[in-house]
Amino acid sequence: MDKKFCQNLKMMRRECGLTQRQVAMRLGVVESCYANWEQGRTEPNIDMIRKLGEIFQVTLDELINGD
Repeated sequence: MDKKFCQNLKMMRRECGLTQRQVAMRLGVVESCYANWEQGRTEPNIDMIRKLGEIFQVTLDELINGD
């Protein structure tokens, strides 16, 4: 997984004032699954990436590539 994507996930989650658990619950995944995405151990599928964009209210380009 691209390191920039992992950093963006963490930054955007914090900017939204959410915990990993809160994001995971909104996505319907376990907290460890989401934590693994932030740490770059695993990667979300395209449906989850879309949902992340909705949660953080950003475009997919912003989520994946940053500003």
